[in-house]
Amino acid sequence: MLIDIALDAMGSDKAPDPELRGAILACRQLPVRVHLVGPEDVLRRGLSAALDGEQLPIHIVHASEHIGMDEKAAHAVRTKRDSSMRIGLKLVREKRAAGFITAGNTGAAMATAKMVLGALPGVDRPALAMVVPTLSGSPSILLDVGANVDCKPQNLEQFAVMGDLYARSVLKINRPRVGVLSVGEEEGKGNDLTRETYALLKQLPINFIGNVEGRDIYNGNCDVIVCDGFVGNVALKTSEGLTKLVREMLKASLTTTVTAQVGALLSRKAFNAFKKRLDPSEYGGAPLLGVRGVCFIGHGSSNDRAIMNGIRVTAEFAQAGINERIEREFAQRPQSLNSNPVGVALQ
Repeated sequence: MLIDIALDAMGSDKAPDPELRGAILACRQLPVRVHLVGPEDVLRRGLSAALDGEQLPIHIVHASEHIGMDEKAAHAVRTKRDSSMRIGLKLVREKRAAGFITAGNTGAAMATAKMVLGALPGVDRPALAMVVPTLSGSPSILLDVGANVDCKPQNLEQFAVMGDLYARSVLKINRPRVGVLSVGEEEGKGNDLTRETYALLKQLPINFIGNVEGRDIYNGNCDVIVCDGFVGNVALKTSEGLTKLVREMLKASLTTTVTAQVGALLSRKAFNAFKKRLDPSEYGGAPLLGVRGVCFIGHGSSNDRAIMNGIRVTAEFAQAGINERIEREFAQRPQSLNSNPVGVALQ
């Protein structure tokens, strides 16, 4: 059976071209049916030209508006009631799609998801969880990476619980090591937010290992790294920039130093494997944890491959029933976490 995935066709910086090409790649390679959400006339013209007569399970769902990257999230969500984000998330709420993915405005996506789908009981603010590679070979989870730039200690406490559950459910880590991203390992280091969060996490029945530093994001010493969205997004974007720098420097180095044809071929293969391992487009996007439905948010600069992989991970997440596991286990956590007992979905 095909898995229905709703795709915001107007989300990325160069929309709708990457979304159209990504949807086509996904439907050629994956057991999915993609619902492209956006202005019907624009999408139909673009899809017809891209398919060139090929028949694929791609459907168009009309949405007359879209939310731009430079728009204020709160205002856009209130005023644009026929946005591609809202219509796509309604498909999830109405069970017409198993999940939704957008490469659009992160703040607007979070606010719209919370409004349309509703938050899970006990979750005040959903969090974006990014899976990152590490030197140990096992990935780690960094959250929040941009959904909430201003947080309270209770928010980070909830992020830690959701990250712990996600690591156990998706990464199959039996007892994830959970840490707070700070400027030093000692308990007293950091600002008011990290110090107060430290005190809260010490009381939880999780494997809390204390403060961790920026280098621990990639060295494999911690499985779940918790921070506010401002710090997390800066860390993520810095990492992306550094990754690109290392790739280009390594490529230039190989080009100038390798002369033998066989050596060049082997180096090229190694470089391509290295590039693929660190390429953000291979990860597709980050799940928004804490809402009543599957919602993934990708990078604004997503290309067609990133969109395809975003569709893939959204479908895998939905199939695994991760949200249901998080809701079920979150309900068993201490009552101090349940400051928002009812998540109400709005029209």
